[in-house]
Amino acid sequence: MSTDHRASHVASVVASVVALVDASEPRCGSTKLVAIDGPSGAGKTTLASDVAAALSAPTVHMDDLYPGWDGLRAGTHRAHEWIVSPLRDGRPARYQRWDWALDAYAEEWVQIPPSEIVVLEGCGAGALPAGNAASVLIWVEADAGVRLARGIARDPEYAEFWDAWADSERRLYEADRTWERAHLFIDTTLDRL
Repeated sequence: MSTDHRASHVASVVASVVALVDASEPRCGSTKLVAIDGPSGAGKTTLASDVAAALSAPTVHMDDLYPGWDGLRAGTHRAHEWIVSPLRDGRPARYQRWDWALDAYAEEWVQIPPSEIVVLEGCGAGALPAGNAASVLIWVEADAGVRLARGIARDPEYAEFWDAWADSERRLYEADRTWERAHLFIDTTLDRL
């Protein structure tokens, strides 16, 4: 795909997400939560960055919430506890960032700036219970081989954890069936969002 065509395609996808957000109602107190979910390596972080920029919205990355490589499900509960519940109650959201090198949550809290829209991105971002508060849920998918190549290119140390993490994803998504609740399904196999 040429650079011009890719840029046009990305702009079109972002415009579609923005239109969904504009047409949605807040479901997380007075905040519209935009959840961008899907398996690792699908292109969620890149899409979230573009969407957040277009919406002037802060972004919370699920990678900051998981308590380690075995913490996918626990990360979904942290998203509910630290992001969704406070916003629903009209309080500021904040979270402790997982320090992957120290294998523990950092002591300091990261404050989410007040905003009418918050983007939550990463594996499990749209999973229940937090997914019930999403005004817009985007599912991003790509073929397994493409996702693996992207994931390892992004972080070579991820290789030793890939299979176990993919197992956790399968269990979470089979139980939750997140993609069935998505407002928009994006396949990035042929492009790189």
